[in-house]
Amino acid sequence: MNTHEQIKELLTDYALQELSEQKSSQVKQHLADCQQCRTELKKLEAVLKCAESLSEFSADRQTCESAKQSLLEAVANEETKHPSPRPTIRLDFIWSTIMKSRMTKLAAAVIIIAVLAGLPFLGGKDSGIALAQVLEKINQTNAYMYTIKMKIKGKLMPSVQEIKILATHSDDFGVKWYWENTDPNTGKTTTQQIYLLPEKKMAITIMPETKQYMRMPFDDDMLAGMKQQNSDPREMIKQIMKCEYTELDRAVIDGVEVQGFRTTDPTFISALVGEATSIELTLWVDVENWLPFRSEIDLNSGEQMQMTSATYDYQWNVPVQASDFDPNIPEDFKPFSIDGMKMPSMNEEGAIEGLSLFAEMAGRYPKTMSMIELAQEIAALMKDVENLTYLTDELKKLKEEKSKTGQMTEEEIRNAMMKKSMEMMRPLQSIGFFYMMLVADKKEPVYYGESVGPDDTDLVLLKWKVSDDQYRVIFGDLTAEDLTADQWNQLQK
Repeated sequence: MNTHEQIKELLTDYALQELSEQKSSQVKQHLADCQQCRTELKKLEAVLKCAESLSEFSADRQTCESAKQSLLEAVANEETKHPSPRPTIRLDFIWSTIMKSRMTKLAAAVIIIAVLAGLPFLGGKDSGIALAQVLEKINQTNAYMYTIKMKIKGKLMPSVQEIKILATHSDDFGVKWYWENTDPNTGKTTTQQIYLLPEKKMAITIMPETKQYMRMPFDDDMLAGMKQQNSDPREMIKQIMKCEYTELDRAVIDGVEVQGFRTTDPTFISALVGEATSIELTLWVDVENWLPFRSEIDLNSGEQMQMTSATYDYQWNVPVQASDFDPNIPEDFKPFSIDGMKMPSMNEEGAIEGLSLFAEMAGRYPKTMSMIELAQEIAALMKDVENLTYLTDELKKLKEEKSKTGQMTEEEIRNAMMKKSMEMMRPLQSIGFFYMMLVADKKEPVYYGESVGPDDTDLVLLKWKVSDDQYRVIFGDLTAEDLTADQWNQLQK
């Protein structure tokens, strides 16, 4: 019977398929019971796969020997910086095996570059490759499910919100969410079924408790934004990769070995809640299949909003069919008051429309474009009676039309007011959505709303980066144009 250490000595030859049938069988039996050796084997296979892909290169003996020493020193340094109970790869043994195997033409110097550039077990600054591998794994799945639990409180919320979401994503059919919103004070739970149907460019919400439904058209940008805000693992990983983050030591959660990635970079969500936000997001990945296992978010925006959230119970490659994403609206359900109204746009045109409306209502531009702080400014505007003249006039018209056939009921009045309010809110919300997209895409937006007004035709209201040598700017009169870096520097003077 071979010992654990003896089997470890055979792993490289096993990965290269150079063992006899008898020894290969012994290794297989050991791997079935030894997690440590299974992990070691995966690392070996990653190195050898990289080596295979570069086998057309050649190097002389001196280069190979120098490369070997550099590789050993580099990995030793990495393991010193990231100590963990993970087994150490026998790189010296790998090296000797590679050099005596069929890959003798391999450029040793290139191995170093490939290994240090991103194999996941080296961690540190290069762990972006590891997350890229997670994203690639998800992209290989056709449909998946997960559960979200979150708690939200703060001044912006009418009361503490406890929400549970069961989500199903299908590349072929769309997205489906089942929401449960529980009031912790009364214990009352309300539910919603939400369907995002990309082919129809339509979001459909069904509200069983009030026997209502709502249909809202959307564009591709809005679809991406909604996925991001509801913990779609693909969008979450893309955002983490755009931020500063660290790779954590491996851990065991619910009996599963996982690898952690954590970001506290406020840019992850600063477009939504402003610069004062603190955030900690941790993503745990199952090392067995390299797919997300659990994620946790702790968000604090001062008194305005605090949120804790956990996403778990991921299920990958689940069987789905078209009928699963066909909203079943009972015949006795009625359309909600804003049924059919378009969602806010997330593009430049929508933002300019919103800024124009805000200036018309307030005589100035909003102080900020971040979503929550912007929402506070909009709420203050809507409370101003003078700014509701538009709604009042529209309501009078509706009453006059209804008087021809009968009086408006209280429900009709409420619905009319809500619809007109939401129609007014839509372009105002586009301001925040557009800014959120700029931040998420690392466009480095800079907004000057506190110092630039509608009459400042020559001053820049909003600037963002298009490329290394090009900027897009919106001026105080809401005209927009592209500027080179030199033109922008001249404009600043």
